[in-house]
Amino acid sequence: MSILVKICGLKTPDMVDAAIAAGADMLGFVFFEKSPRHVSLAQAAALGAHVAGRAQKVALTVDADDAALDAIIAALKPDLLQAHGKESPARVAEIAARTGLPVMKALGVETKADLAKADAYAPVCDRLLFDAKPPKGAILPGGNGAPFDWEILRGFDPGRPWMLSGGLSPENVAQAVRIAGAPGVDVSSGVETAPGVKDAGLIRAFVAAARAA
Repeated sequence: MSILVKICGLKTPDMVDAAIAAGADMLGFVFFEKSPRHVSLAQAAALGAHVAGRAQKVALTVDADDAALDAIIAALKPDLLQAHGKESPARVAEIAARTGLPVMKALGVETKADLAKADAYAPVCDRLLFDAKPPKGAILPGGNGAPFDWEILRGFDPGRPWMLSGGLSPENVAQAVRIAGAPGVDVSSGVETAPGVKDAGLIRAFVAAARAA
């Protein structure tokens, strides 16, 4: 089965087109005002309509309350919700039940012990995302361009579909996939020329490298 590829933090129709043309399966849109990749509800509505069923739309949220989730869902009409904050297993289950949408829970990883968190989340989410823990003092919970030791994930089975994120780039994604055995990869800063500024060439190179792995 071909590896799933998600390009996250898209902000413009041109980059949506570039990601789809490159063969990305999932397109991520960030709803977190502190992020350089944040999109407004109006932007999300336009971008969501532009995708027009050509790829899965993922709404990345950080500890969003019900009202915020309702507004995001109405604007983007996502296929998947990504919970990238400190949402508890109970909150993840609540989001899934309330919205009727599949949920991917992001978990920060630094050491092998961090993988134990997956036990509590796997029963209540549809997919897991193993991301690098943000550096101390970081404002963003993800998209910091820092990888973690992929050996931690070698042979690991969380009992749910999962993806790998954190510091991935066209140069290292094939190695990351081989070491971690990841069935899916997620990139944001690794295909940018500046924070929040995606590059079509880097997107193409990333998808090609991931699939070649």
